Amino acid sequence: MLKVFQVTVVLASLALFPAIASAQGASVAFGGLKQDTTLPVEVSADQLAVSQADGTAMFTGNVLVGQGEMRLSAGQVKVEYTADGTGIAKLYASDGVTLINATDAAESRAAVYTIDSGTVVMTGDVLLTQGGNALSGQKLVIDLKAGTGVMEGRVQTVFQPGKAQN
Repeated sequence: MLKVFQVTVVLASLALFPAIASAQGASVAFGGLKQDTTLPVEVSADQLAVSQADGTAMFTGNVLVGQGEMRLSAGQVKVEYTADGTGIAKLYASDGVTLINATDAAESRAAVYTIDSGTVVMTGDVLLTQGGNALSGQKLVIDLKAGTGVMEGRVQTVFQPGKAQN
């Protein structure tokens, strides 16, 4: 819950800082969310509905998805299984998404996680926090395997000055 508090503080800080850098797109290191996408995916929720017709499962209410150290929470998550039904192909998260791992956290209205490629596409009022720094935009594409991301859509950022690392 500490990450949620930090995100709230950063949101409030965005309104207070006059020196906000803006751009149309920005590449970001996303090392805190670098992830081994071959690890098992665990899902918990208040309710589950399974559709054999289209090979999906809909988890609703306080959904928490875990894979290794990465956690994704949302109001609902639709799981699309692979064609042979032996694994998960994609996760479609909506109703307020939070993705956290290590020192990085990202929030958005919705997200799609494609397991094989290790790509997460977060859309709608995206906010990324990395320590004391914040970056916002309308779309964030994260490559979990490489630990990189690209923020798009009127990007704004707040950087906290710090000491140089040796």
